[in-house]
Amino acid sequence: MTKWRVLRSFLKDRWLLFIGWLVFFVLTVLVFWLTPHSPMDWGTVGYLFLMQSVLMVFFLAISYLSKRRFWQKITPKPGDSLLQNYLQGARSAEEERIESYINQLIREHQELMQQVVSNQEEQKEYIDSWVHEIKVPLAASRLLLHSIEFDIPDEKFILLENELNRMNEYVEQVLYVARLDSFSKDYLVQEISLKAVIQPVLRSQANYFIQKNLHYAVEGEDQQVLTDEKWLGFIFRQLVSNAVKYTPQNGQLTIRIEKDAQGTYLHLQDSGLGIPKEDMRRIFDKGFTGENGRQTDTHSTGLGLFLAKSLAKELGIELTASSTVGKGTTMTLFFPLLSYYEEKR
Repeated sequence: MTKWRVLRSFLKDRWLLFIGWLVFFVLTVLVFWLTPHSPMDWGTVGYLFLMQSVLMVFFLAISYLSKRRFWQKITPKPGDSLLQNYLQGARSAEEERIESYINQLIREHQELMQQVVSNQEEQKEYIDSWVHEIKVPLAASRLLLHSIEFDIPDEKFILLENELNRMNEYVEQVLYVARLDSFSKDYLVQEISLKAVIQPVLRSQANYFIQKNLHYAVEGEDQQVLTDEKWLGFIFRQLVSNAVKYTPQNGQLTIRIEKDAQGTYLHLQDSGLGIPKEDMRRIFDKGFTGENGRQTDTHSTGLGLFLAKSLAKELGIELTASSTVGKGTTMTLFFPLLSYYEEKR
């Protein structure tokens, strides 16, 4: 708030005072004017008006300067944490009431935030515990399934294993969602081989490739990038899982590695349904499944691409998408060189 706006607000709030002062002045003049033998003339009226005006301006100036200091304390400035620091230094009864009210709001807000943080911590601990607990029966189910592998038809074995894999993926998504806020405590940046990340992810999706008779190709020379291997593996797995999900029978996935002066690119291109233009700007939104998710039997959660985008951002990786309906979608992970990153900053 500028000084002129503060002054205007101050004067506007005292319009009743000005009216009262004018009424008092007029009544004073009338009393003296109507009093017999009173030495009242226009010069005296002007002198009286000037004297009262000077006194009025003097007291208003003192009041304004006093209140301006208080207003400056309660006026937010860019970057201020409004609900962190208590107000102090009230000089009048009015300022004390305002200060007390604002401090009470700050106190209640801080107590509420502490409760929210505590609840979030409890929820995160519960989710972590649940994820680790649920992995035990999932692992046991996988062992049981493999123990009867030769007692059931291959098609049913693959279907059951795919369902177990899908459950594992959903459990993993829940775990990574819970860890988003504490990402900085759980990553290790080092030089890694892109193909060392790509190959395990493709192997984990082998059953889906077999079930849908999908083909894939890895093109380009292997490149070293500076990132966290575990988190990058999770990101790429979400992209591959999404591509497999929306690619029809006998489709093709092409993984291409490129490098230029700016950095390294990892492209994942599928021959799937493609994403409608109106959905493109929202595909990385949390919970967004889009037209394809609603019209196909994919049981989409809308979390995969959201997590991939969020984690890529945390790692300093740029994740972008391009798509043509009916032809397919290309997801690109861009790993900037450190020199390029410094220039962009």
